[in-house]
Amino acid sequence: MTQITKVKTGTKLEEISSYSRIVMVDNWIFVSNTAGRNPETKEIPEGVLEQTEQVFANITRALNAVDASLVDVISTRVFIQDPADTPAVMGLFGEKFRGVDPTTTVTNPPLGSAQYKVEIEVTAYKGAGAADQTRITLTL
Repeated sequence: MTQITKVKTGTKLEEISSYSRIVMVDNWIFVSNTAGRNPETKEIPEGVLEQTEQVFANITRALNAVDASLVDVISTRVFIQDPADTPAVMGLFGEKFRGVDPTTTVTNPPLGSAQYKVEIEVTAYKGAGAADQTRITLTL
């Protein structure tokens, strides 16, 4: 039988919009688009790198709630408000995912608030980080 786990973090938006930070279906983990608001202080850092660090902290906290981590991430979607911030955000992104190498889509849409500089959504598979991997490099 399929097991579904839903994780809420208690944010006002989760309540208003009736959504979960994580929905885990068996070993598949879907993490909602995550902004850089500190869950304890409710503040959003001013700088794009500080926001990106907070996004990763928020995602990590959510994944840890279902005994998973960033090494289990297999796919990401990165939303960066200002295209000029893309190199900085993706540099930090690369540090966080070095060796994990998930599929990634990067786009520069308007976000839900001008205050948000970056949001990231991830899909993970519990145990993927410990799984046997085959890496293929295509050459042109």
